[in-house]
Amino acid sequence: MSLKLLDGKAAAATVLADVARRTQSLVERGLQPGLATVLVGDDPASHVYVGQKIKKCEAAGLASIHVPLPTSISQKELLDQVQRLNRDPRVHGIIVQLPLPKHLNPEAVLMALDPAKDADGLHPSNQGRWMQLKSWKDVLASGVPLPCTPAGVMELLRQNEIPIAWRKAVVVGRSSLVGKPLGFMLLAADATVTLAHSRTDKLDDVCRQADLLVAAIGSPKFIKREWIKRGAVVVDVGMNRTPEGLFGDVDFAAAQDVAGAITPVPGGVGPMTVALLLQNTVQAAEKQL
Repeated sequence: MSLKLLDGKAAAATVLADVARRTQSLVERGLQPGLATVLVGDDPASHVYVGQKIKKCEAAGLASIHVPLPTSISQKELLDQVQRLNRDPRVHGIIVQLPLPKHLNPEAVLMALDPAKDADGLHPSNQGRWMQLKSWKDVLASGVPLPCTPAGVMELLRQNEIPIAWRKAVVVGRSSLVGKPLGFMLLAADATVTLAHSRTDKLDDVCRQADLLVAAIGSPKFIKREWIKRGAVVVDVGMNRTPEGLFGDVDFAAAQDVAGAITPVPGGVGPMTVALLLQNTVQAAEKQL
């Protein structure tokens, strides 16, 4: 059995090329899409992530409005900054980089975002709108900003012509960022979905039933080779930094022996997240125009 590597860099390049084309069309009509990145504090990993987003913005022709803020900022001061960006006509998408310092409430910051500028697609009003729709076709046609990582997974599967309808999908992880919304997306695409987690009884048996197995639990090499059905499609959303290096939630080296297709870490889902962030921003600008 030959293994298919699901190349997120290549898939993201396709999305970003479309973003650049749409951005140029908007610029020619007098509107440059703008993405605001809010970074609180000096976390090294967050600085790297934001730097990548700024570079991708510039490469695709979007305006990048970066807002660095001190770790000591108060909740009210941060919310004031968000409201300022909500009112800024140059800004069509806003992302507040997480995690925030412990004294700040990320839920309150998320609720303060203008849903129309929700580049991450995580505002409850946006999530509620698309989750009510029955089919994945309807979700895409709605124009609602979708959570970037789950939507990136769906686009990666589409570009690689991975069938979803009629298949058994198991998502391991129940976060509001990935697990829950991705489960709803796969359901809208006509998969039979099981949303599992670290406390699922006989989790290994549940995983072995999956034609499509998604690992989004945040634990390095959590999914073992023996848990994977032969020929299954394995999507690894994990990004875990350890003293030994960077690992996903799947034991990648061992999983290659049984999986039919698999995402690498890095270079799998990660690039798709950034690409969908820019796509949400351009879509917001198009709707404004």
